[in-house]
Amino acid sequence: MKQKHILVIGGTSGIGKAIVDEQLQWNNRLTVISRGIHLNPFNNADIRLFQADVSSPEVILPEIQEPIDGIAYCPGTINLKPFKMLKDEDFLHDLSVNLLGAVRVIRHYLPRLLESQKASVVLFSTVAVQTGMAYHTSIAAAKGAVEGFGRALAAEFAPKIRVNIIAPSITNTPLASRLLNNDDRKQAAASRHPLHKIGEPEDSASVASFLLSDRSSWITGQILGVDGGMSAIKQ
Repeated sequence: MKQKHILVIGGTSGIGKAIVDEQLQWNNRLTVISRGIHLNPFNNADIRLFQADVSSPEVILPEIQEPIDGIAYCPGTINLKPFKMLKDEDFLHDLSVNLLGAVRVIRHYLPRLLESQKASVVLFSTVAVQTGMAYHTSIAAAKGAVEGFGRALAAEFAPKIRVNIIAPSITNTPLASRLLNNDDRKQAAASRHPLHKIGEPEDSASVASFLLSDRSSWITGQILGVDGGMSAIKQ
């Protein structure tokens, strides 16, 4: 299998790090851009690691002088509040992290994606877009924008670049730690899913790695639920 060069945004924790770990097992070359890289979590693996906050309009993205075969954009937010408590700033922040950061990254590295023969982009949404959930208005609005953006890009970039979106349910990551900070909360979250478990980072990472690989070469413009059955099954 030909070695690929994969760019992971937000690859030092959670699902992003799980993607990096899996890509290392596939012997692919990795470039990682993350907001916080004070501690290298990769045990001296051969990874190019850059620090940048892609949600900032003033961000200066590092230059990459080689083709990019895949981008996984992993930054996200979990901003759960009653609608009456949300301010404009909440909506703008969620939109900036989840959508506009992806826009900046893809726009900046598009020439490198086009240099690849089989490029793939993976974005992340949430089960809360397709399944209405209380207190999710801000994050669902931002991730809904990601889904529309991703599908439009898939149409515009076909056949040269594939674009797909993964929509997980709650996953055991640092981002979700305040929602899963004891066994009772974990059990309550698990019980809301038909498979009676919460997601692990590796669940979404394995799907992302498949979408970044040539084994998914006939898949584009899709939203894949990695959500324990929540979006599709009622019990």
